[in-house]
Amino acid sequence: MTPQRVLVIEDEENMRHMLKTMLEKSDYLVACAGDGMEGLEQMATHDFDYILCDIKMPRMDGMDLLQRLRQKTSMPIIFLTSKDDEIDEVLG
Repeated sequence: MTPQRVLVIEDEENMRHMLKTMLEKSDYLVACAGDGMEGLEQMATHDFDYILCDIKMPRMDGMDLLQRLRQKTSMPIIFLTSKDDEIDEVLG
């Protein structure tokens, strides 16, 4: 069985590393990006099954990335945040 590919988009390096390590231990193939712009660059050259994405990031945040992706794909996106107000922003 082919491992599923996950793109982790997270601006905090420690969190990005921890998520990558945990997913790899579960046999996922993992690529990482530090913000939405880097995430788009990764998606231009690789196919992914899932995206784990922080909401607040520099250059392009998770909400801007979501708007761009929804025009092109229906790939599942899981948002990560540690702040209650960011959850409210996603849920609208």
